[in-house]
Amino acid sequence: MIAYTEADRVCLPVPFYHCFGMVMGNLAITSHGACIVIPGPSFEPAAVLAAVQQERCTSLYGVPTMFIAELNLPDFSSYDLSSLRTGIMAGSPCPVEVMKRVVAEMHMDEVSICYGMTETSPVSTQTRRDDDLERRTGTVGRALPHIEVKVVDPATGVTLERGAAGELCTRGYSVMLGYWDQPDRTAEVIDAGRWMHTGDLAVMRDDGYVQVVGRIKDMIIRGGENVYPREIEEFLHGHPKIADVQVVGVPDERYGEEILACVIPRDPADPPVLEEITAYCRERLAHYKIPRRLRVLDAFPMTVSGKVRKIELRETYGG
Repeated sequence: MIAYTEADRVCLPVPFYHCFGMVMGNLAITSHGACIVIPGPSFEPAAVLAAVQQERCTSLYGVPTMFIAELNLPDFSSYDLSSLRTGIMAGSPCPVEVMKRVVAEMHMDEVSICYGMTETSPVSTQTRRDDDLERRTGTVGRALPHIEVKVVDPATGVTLERGAAGELCTRGYSVMLGYWDQPDRTAEVIDAGRWMHTGDLAVMRDDGYVQVVGRIKDMIIRGGENVYPREIEEFLHGHPKIADVQVVGVPDERYGEEILACVIPRDPADPPVLEEITAYCRERLAHYKIPRRLRVLDAFPMTVSGKVRKIELRETYGG
């Protein structure tokens, strides 16, 4: 998929105790005889770009929030990243606009999106380096060899037709045997046919490529309408004042849940206001998908592996 050789130098700022660094990074790189460049003991966007420049790295790994932080450094344009050709963005949903900037501004023409989870060792689907830009930025690729994927109705388990949104399931040699000494928990996610139920909402396209549209547990039900935060986040990433955005549902007496957009502004001195967000969304999103609440933040609460803690956003700002 990445076509590493002994000539490649891979900048690896992701943690080694996570599958991203341990399997997709360490094992994949060393098995091809490539060089691993570790930019520092913890993630610092400036240190990553400095390492790429100094070591002439050809590949860069990261979760979306890492790439966003790198792209939005005030002196980003001062770094020479011309040696980059590829890399992997994974760990959480990869916004289309961020992917396009990575390709255009970081020279990562062959960057790949990987989808998976620790329970699937971890990758189930991946974009190919020869995929066109639309497939590489708008999907999580297609199933790897010897891996099966399907989309099912979360309530009935019935396989859905292509183009319909449902729960993504995967089966194959990479799926775990189970959670250690937790048979009941294992039975909740692996069915009798050995299909792993991921908890992710996805669409299988006619070309076999998968689009992840959100998490089942993150879905917002506003006034009886199902709203997928991922769709709104993707759209708001195109707003000129927004560097990063997370959308969550918060309690509301009238509608049951209301839509809250938590944003990190490109310019802290000129953050977006709710009226600007509303006007921006009105022409492109259905009225019930438009955020009615806004929080401007300096940073998002994160897990140690670089994923945004949406539950903390809901708990902190849902009052």
